Amino acid sequence: MPVPILKQGDLLIATLPAALTDAELVSFRDELADKVGKLRSRGVVVDVTALDIIDSFAARTLRGIAHTVKLRGAQTVVVGIQPDVAFAMVQLGLSLEGVEAALDLEEGLELLRKPATGGERRV
Repeated sequence: MPVPILKQGDLLIATLPAALTDAELVSFRDELADKVGKLRSRGVVVDVTALDIIDSFAARTLRGIAHTVKLRGAQTVVVGIQPDVAFAMVQLGLSLEGVEAALDLEEGLELLRKPATGGERRV
């Protein structure tokens, strides 16, 4: 099942479905990196609201997506991590270190549009 990637101005929004195989997650990563360049996007929101579990592979892949997108000139925000998922990730020692997170799509879009402070470049 391909992950829909929507264009909203200079931002991309991708909502991960609940059932996503490892191969589909890798395919999504590759497609997203390609679209960031082709569409000259400055930011990406990855919505994981539908996920009821984020395993070690998914966590590593989300980190990889954020780092890849950054190397392509855009910023990534992961939104919608459910409380039970967050608790389980902490208990399992999984982290999204280096990846910005927000509660929901609205907050994620606001974060991407907010000007940078302290000399950092914000998209």
